[in-house]
Amino acid sequence: MPFKAEYIWIDGTEPTAKLRSKTKIVEDGAELPIWGFDGSSTNQAPGDKSDCVLKPVFVCPDPIRGGDNKLVLCEVLLIDGTAHPTNTRAACAEVAEKFADQEPIFGIEQEYTFFQDGRPLGFPLGGGFPAPQGGYYCGVGADEVFGRDIVEKHMDLCLQAGLHLSGINAEVMPGQWEFQIGPVAAPQVADELWVARWLLYRIAEDFGVSATLDPKPVKGDWNGAGAHTNFSTNAMRSNYDAIITACESLGKDGKVEEHIAGYGADIQHRLTGMHETAPWSEYSYGVSDRGASVRIPWQVEKDGKGYIEDRRPNANCDPYVTTRLLINTICSALA
Repeated sequence: MPFKAEYIWIDGTEPTAKLRSKTKIVEDGAELPIWGFDGSSTNQAPGDKSDCVLKPVFVCPDPIRGGDNKLVLCEVLLIDGTAHPTNTRAACAEVAEKFADQEPIFGIEQEYTFFQDGRPLGFPLGGGFPAPQGGYYCGVGADEVFGRDIVEKHMDLCLQAGLHLSGINAEVMPGQWEFQIGPVAAPQVADELWVARWLLYRIAEDFGVSATLDPKPVKGDWNGAGAHTNFSTNAMRSNYDAIITACESLGKDGKVEEHIAGYGADIQHRLTGMHETAPWSEYSYGVSDRGASVRIPWQVEKDGKGYIEDRRPNANCDPYVTTRLLINTICSALA
């Protein structure tokens, strides 16, 4: 019996790309073929040369449709078989391969915010604001937590799809949540994050709610949304000197600007120096410091080995770009 393959890809929308998908019916036992789409409708091609190519790169069970159906994450190629200019996965895979001997791995903490009828879920109907931040983070109760039914469903779907989901929690602002993917190597960690994002958007549809990765969904005295990225290599996992080398490498001339430019649009609205962030234009690191650009967990200092957390990436970052930058900068320094 044929099965349904949901081909998922990342489009060319600027400054923040969107996910697109469509369904292909595939005969039982057949290989997943390359496919095509109209790039003129996704900001990836002009109308007179509109064909773009979808190449499957990550396949998992489709937990929504069930059965033998699949989710198929694809790279976008030009018709000559080379990477499309919007294809950031290709460069990520190349850098990951270059430094594979250092065994870099990631854990990415994806924050997001639910919206309904133009307001964050949990904000009062008709305008105004809820009680100030304080009780919402990891909260419990109908007056503190909003959207848990969607979050629980999303968690189940990610696990059924075989993704390396390592946890969830309610975040600091009402209607704001987080899930974590990892520890996984690149580019797979980014593949899984994109699929988890797609599942989040798709299941929220069924509840009449939208999920946004806006890094500053509500202006004023409210937390933004990030994608804190935890990173380690084999050297970092065995000695503390490598931890310090990694932290220092991220602050070298040109590196601060390079990383900030690749960590998501409107990053300056979130990295203000308030709400558990460091200013976007300054670089710092410290043990147990959530106001630093990069945090060294206290347990890492105590153990003398482990990982670091780059707290700068936005919720709307492209994880292929984020992971590529971290591997290239840190592994080059460690090499």
